[in-house]
Amino acid sequence: MSKRKPIIKLKDIINKIVKLFGHHPKLKFKLCTAFILILVAVCPWNATALNRPEVNPLIRATIFESNKTEELLAQSLIAISSGQIDSALNTLDKVIVATPNFKLAHLVKGDLLLAQGQQFQGFGSPNPTSEDVAGYRDEARKRIERYFDKSSNNLIPEPIWQLDRSQHYIFVVDTDKSRLFVYRNDNGTPQYIADFYVTIGKNGSEKKYAGDKKTPLGVYFTSAKLTHKLADMYGEAAYPLSYPNEWDKRQGKTGSGIWLHGTPHDTYSRAPLSSDGCLVISNQDLSILTPILQQGNVPVIVSKDMEWLKPDQAPKDKQELLGSLESWRKDWESQETDIYLKHYANGFSNGSLDFNQWAEEKRRIQASRLKVDIKLSNLSIFRYPNNQLPMAVVTFDQSFHSNLLDSQMRKRQYWIFENQQWKIIYEGAA
Repeated sequence: MSKRKPIIKLKDIINKIVKLFGHHPKLKFKLCTAFILILVAVCPWNATALNRPEVNPLIRATIFESNKTEELLAQSLIAISSGQIDSALNTLDKVIVATPNFKLAHLVKGDLLLAQGQQFQGFGSPNPTSEDVAGYRDEARKRIERYFDKSSNNLIPEPIWQLDRSQHYIFVVDTDKSRLFVYRNDNGTPQYIADFYVTIGKNGSEKKYAGDKKTPLGVYFTSAKLTHKLADMYGEAAYPLSYPNEWDKRQGKTGSGIWLHGTPHDTYSRAPLSSDGCLVISNQDLSILTPILQQGNVPVIVSKDMEWLKPDQAPKDKQELLGSLESWRKDWESQETDIYLKHYANGFSNGSLDFNQWAEEKRRIQASRLKVDIKLSNLSIFRYPNNQLPMAVVTFDQSFHSNLLDSQMRKRQYWIFENQQWKIIYEGAA
């Protein structure tokens, strides 16, 4: 059995430097600059990766242009940790030339220059305890973590169960990682395309009411770009998300105006937790996503504690849900009302009718036992993230035909898993 490579923490590197060289004044600069990186490192790094960092382009698709800003920033921090100060400064200069409004890059460079003059007191000198500096430190931490952890590139977010043919792309936001992942629909299989640093609400996620400055968790869809003039804080553009969705309303959640938008023109990026609830990415990254967003109705899954699956690993509940959906279709087609109604949860609502009202209406309509033909197509399924009970959002094209009615509609259902069964908790037009 081969031995695992040792895991080295930057804290250990700092201790080794101090032990080996002591506190000689000439080494103060190298020690201080090493401490800059320890402040942004929170997880173990593989020793090989530390010495020879893997360089992957941010975007792996020809339809996008590669954005190296984050990669260069990470490389500058790595150079600092190994005492290559001139290299770090040169790399930071490249970042600043390319993105002169990248405040984090300016801050790191300022720390280096202060350290050269032996005036360094901590990350973000001369006021290392300020709230803004804490935000920059958190941003650096998130970016460097992503630089060293690309494992999810070959995995699929568990909430993506099935894409329909109209959903050419899907966005998945991992709030823990401060990342927005982009997947392309490759004949029904999500293919990783790119990911971007993203800012969420000041108070984190799980929005419940208006003004709580939290980002909602759930399944949402983008709307068309807002065309009216916006304040500079929203950057180049803003695309509303469908919050509150049908389930949010059922839960009594309030608030509105949750957008995916850019940054002020004097700011490349904001701290991980600094919006009023919106998803915020740099104007540069937003421009890359514009061709996708212009298509409209892009699914956006916002989740914490994200689970990732291998491409050949099917979600464990998907087949059972598909079976329940087909049983619901057949039982509706049979016009056996009591059997059909067993597919609905006691807490069901379509936004205007509760379960008892819905049952009464269906019994009235199906009393004549008409012969009907029902077909479902163009199906998408997303597991609803971070819900107390397992739940999935199912959307499909529905074709209904009888002697009295022909109808075509796009329908959305929320299926919840309770008492060891999948049942419909909401149903309505999509």
